[in-house]
Amino acid sequence: EPAEKYLELEQIGQGAAMSLQVAIKKMSLKGQNRGRAVNEILLLKDKKNPNIINSLDSFLVDGDLWLVMEYMDGGTLQDVVRQTRMAEGEMAAVSRECLQGLDFLHSKRVMHRDLKSSNILLGMDGSVRLADFGLCAQLSPERDRRSSMVGTAHWMAPEVVTRSPYGPKVDIWAFGIVTIEMVEGEPPYFRETGAMARALIRQNGTPQLQEPRRLSALLRDFLECSLEPDEERRWAAQELLQVNAKGCRASSISPGGLLCYQSLQHWGSCCSHKMQTLSRCFPGPSPEQLQVGPNFRKLSRKEFGLIS
Repeated sequence: EPAEKYLELEQIGQGAAMSLQVAIKKMSLKGQNRGRAVNEILLLKDKKNPNIINSLDSFLVDGDLWLVMEYMDGGTLQDVVRQTRMAEGEMAAVSRECLQGLDFLHSKRVMHRDLKSSNILLGMDGSVRLADFGLCAQLSPERDRRSSMVGTAHWMAPEVVTRSPYGPKVDIWAFGIVTIEMVEGEPPYFRETGAMARALIRQNGTPQLQEPRRLSALLRDFLECSLEPDEERRWAAQELLQVNAKGCRASSISPGGLLCYQSLQHWGSCCSHKMQTLSRCFPGPSPEQLQVGPNFRKLSRKEFGLIS
């Protein structure tokens, strides 16, 4: 029963040898949020991968959705890039994990469509997970493109801002922008409004780096391949993984990635917005309200329609 599992809202699965912490994402089901919530539930239920956040359970509580997920104790990549300057080997380690996640999604005909540093979660054990799939789209042989303008402006690919038909490589562009975040601490045009950022993306195509000479030739090549304005010429995740492997081999970062570098040890103090367990994160109902009954019930696919 959910009240037994989550009443104390701190941990589940505690036994003689283990204790599993969880994070609970609370989502309103009003308006467009309804479709986004269902999108996320269905994708996380059906698409399991080491680089995708793991969904454990879901409930309706007084009309809100509570999505129970694994707890990533390292916060988000955004927390890291805004607090410290990453070395290229560290960027390569993060990039490999993210690209493996994207390669998996794209092999399943799924586009994330809102990839950015705040949607990349980190674990103190070196794990990296893609998260927040509310805007994802499931493609099919009959419908293998989309044209709706969705996502966050500063990470949008040129084909998205021009409302041209697009495919999974919009995620590759977005990850190129994430790479710039790792280099410069923020995405291009970050000081501009969303509307102005979209106009500049449409006008300029590939964004200019602040200090390109500071980067290795390998990293510049990686950015050039991922931030190609022509979608057809932009590299796929599998191709970028080959470039990224060279960066990992050239550094001292292990395949586990983040576990090896010292800055990991102070992420806990750096990360001011890390996901937390529900008792600290969401006001939500009081423990007295969390009684088994009509307010708690398992979500059914039949209750919702999917968004495109």
